[in-house]
Amino acid sequence: MNLSQLIANLPNLVTLARLLMTPLVVAMIVSQRFVEAFIVFVAAGVSDAVDGFIARRFDLRSELGSYLDPLADKALLISIYVALALIGALWPALTILVVSRDLMIMFAVLVSWLLANPVEIRPARISKLNTAVQIAFAAFVLAAKAFGFDASAAQPAFTLIVAASTLASGGVYVAYWLHHMTD
Repeated sequence: MNLSQLIANLPNLVTLARLLMTPLVVAMIVSQRFVEAFIVFVAAGVSDAVDGFIARRFDLRSELGSYLDPLADKALLISIYVALALIGALWPALTILVVSRDLMIMFAVLVSWLLANPVEIRPARISKLNTAVQIAFAAFVLAAKAFGFDASAAQPAFTLIVAASTLASGGVYVAYWLHHMTD
């Protein structure tokens, strides 16, 4: 790979680095190395902003990036939620809801593709809000574990906000998909 190809693929390389951070942060959570897990999670979040900025600012958007970026985001979030639920830091039902929504969206895209009626999923506003809330909650739980503060007062409200935004976002995607499939 020459320098111009490297530069052209810089956003994708940053995204791949985020994808590679996912098993690292999960391993740290499972081994209860919460400070390190929090730092890697924050670094992954920063990398998401950086790859998007580079792609937009320098017009380095690519088809690969349009698939890779949301895949990296979902892999990180789903993995974090599962790991936190496994160690008892998150309510398992919330994790099931978060994972189920993403699986439902992937299933809908697959079904529409198999039926030769591919659907293009574009993030709705509620979906962007949902992703932000899910990331903030994961960071909050990791920070509480990492820095030893009591999150018990805020966690139930935060859990409800994540659940509500996840349900709303899933509902928007189901409605969009049904409309697409019946047109």
